[in-house]
Amino acid sequence: MQLHNNMAFVKSKDTKPEIIVRKGLWKRGFRYRLNYKRLPGHPDLVLRKYRTCIFVNGCFWHGHNVELNKMESSNCCRLPNSNRDFWITKIRRNKERDKEEQRRLAEMGWHCITVWECELTPKRREKTLESLAFTLNHIWLQDHRTFANLYPEQKEIGNQIPMAAEDVL
Repeated sequence: MQLHNNMAFVKSKDTKPEIIVRKGLWKRGFRYRLNYKRLPGHPDLVLRKYRTCIFVNGCFWHGHNVELNKMESSNCCRLPNSNRDFWITKIRRNKERDKEEQRRLAEMGWHCITVWECELTPKRREKTLESLAFTLNHIWLQDHRTFANLYPEQKEIGNQIPMAAEDVL
């Protein structure tokens, strides 16, 4: 009964890790939509300008660093000993659903970024947020790269390249 009561208080929106990411992105000038219902998986944050979805995942619920076939605890995801088969099945389903949703988003042309709860500890938070901002800027530059024709080659006359104001004979 106690476990049931504890799990009833777990939120799916406006979690502490999600708010940390939101504030960090907002402070760096990124604007986003929350829990966008029109996309598969209802991403936590959607940056339409960057065609990027950000999922802020709890390590336990999404099995961070847990292999699907072994299902052993990792550093940040400790599986409970009671009712272990239920939790293994649940986490396996969550991981498979996450992978499928991200595959569908990629097919639609969206970039997907997953930020894990353990990456937002006070010691690692700033580095994670800087890395996220760098990745978003890189995505934007890659998506908006122009393949403009560079300056045409200039022919040398003698040992000089003619200037714009000079007449070429």
